[in-house]
Amino acid sequence: MHKSIYQTKTIYNFVKKVFPQVKKELHFWKKQATKIPNEVLSYQAISSIQKKTFHAQGGCIYSLYYGHVNKELLRFIVALQTISDYLDNLCDRVGVENEKSFLQLHHAITDSLQPNPIFHNYYKDYPYKDDGNYLYLLVKTCKDYLKTLPNFHLVQKDLLFLGKLYSEMQSYKHIAKNKREQAMDDWANNYLHLYKNLSTWEFSAAAGSTLGMFLLCALSTDKNSDEKTVKNVMDAYFPYICGLHILLDYFIDEREDLATGDLNFVSYYKDDITKEKRLLYFLQQSLNKALSLQNPLFHITVIEGLLSMYLSDPKTNFEAERNISKKILRNTSFNTNILHASCKLLRRKNILG
Repeated sequence: MHKSIYQTKTIYNFVKKVFPQVKKELHFWKKQATKIPNEVLSYQAISSIQKKTFHAQGGCIYSLYYGHVNKELLRFIVALQTISDYLDNLCDRVGVENEKSFLQLHHAITDSLQPNPIFHNYYKDYPYKDDGNYLYLLVKTCKDYLKTLPNFHLVQKDLLFLGKLYSEMQSYKHIAKNKREQAMDDWANNYLHLYKNLSTWEFSAAAGSTLGMFLLCALSTDKNSDEKTVKNVMDAYFPYICGLHILLDYFIDEREDLATGDLNFVSYYKDDITKEKRLLYFLQQSLNKALSLQNPLFHITVIEGLLSMYLSDPKTNFEAERNISKKILRNTSFNTNILHASCKLLRRKNILG
């Protein structure tokens, strides 16, 4: 199928069929969040859904991997992303800075990626505890889905690896400001020998993406998936497509994060020229490696969609961000620029969160 026809069809299904289903799922979890007995936990759960709808919407592109909406996969993606966004709030918005409590909370991520009946006591070291089984229900939703996957054994090891990296990175990232940089460096150094061309902050960005997890679960729905397919996906997604995803996220948030004192991975580039150069490097690597994957048009659509969604954000209207955005878009296809214009329109109509 011609690229522009494929992308038009995919984006149409994404907006018309996926978005309403995501809205329905998030409405369900928001309703559960209002029932949480502890006020602090309830507020953070509701807030994480209201303010981060965009994350679940974007991730659910993978429910279209095989050309039609996989509602069960979509439900899993929304549940896992809701866990991720909720834990991010608990680590970042409540004034807690305890590494041990964050690592314990993030067992919810690694538990969600295993179909076994194991559930940790997620709030054991956290000051607020009574969530009325909210986190348990989210984790159980994920586990129940994984039990149905015919080829889960092919992806299990890599899925857990990505979940472990995500959980560790998030836990160290949110500790006290005077400790977090060193903790992140020490943590990343355990892995950087495998990714010699990356900095601590680029590796951390790749670890912070959930996209690879969503794709691995999509692949394991297919009885024809094999080890080579999974290996190629891991090679493309980690660190490149995952890294591009989160570097773009931090790129648009940099100004805001520096004002609030939040750690921002993109802020470690020495200047705007280096920042632009490295974003383009991740983009080129992502596109090149996507070509070697099964269903390459889907992955290219994801990459171009990431650029379009993030670079259409109003946060890129500042001069420095706008200049870098323009240079990145100049290095992309005509289709990307059409998608970028479409995302701006969707934002104006409040369809894109």
